[in-house]
Amino acid sequence: MFDMDLATLYQVETKYLNRTVKRHLKRFPPDFMFQLTDKEWENLRCQIGTSKWGGLRYLPYVFTEQGIAMLSGLLNSDIAINVNIQIMRAFVQLRHFVLTKTDTDEQINELRKLLLLYMENNDNRVNEIIIALNNLIAKPPETRRIGFTVDNS
Repeated sequence: MFDMDLATLYQVETKYLNRTVKRHLKRFPPDFMFQLTDKEWENLRCQIGTSKWGGLRYLPYVFTEQGIAMLSGLLNSDIAINVNIQIMRAFVQLRHFVLTKTDTDEQINELRKLLLLYMENNDNRVNEIIIALNNLIAKPPETRRIGFTVDNS
């Protein structure tokens, strides 16, 4: 999450949040927080537009799940604590969803196996039905006329 988004969630100014982070930089290794490059920010800015004040004076910081958890320990307000609890619950739900997805894959594989087994066991019946349908669709074979022919010559 961007520093400005976290500041909004924690109801603090972005500069206060960043000042707090800078005072505790040892708590934010690169896998907890990083700063966007000029090119990354320019790409994002083109997508989200620029502010009426002419944009930011610094490149924004981006926080990972661990960085957000670390930040909540530094911003010791009731709002920061409550927001962090909500964010952590959202991450837990996301992780739970990802972990349960493997179950879904297993269920799909089981259904696939059952379908293949059903097709194998019922293959003859299906073939008989297809043959019968093809016979109904096909032109009837020409038959010899029975009876006398009249020659009018």
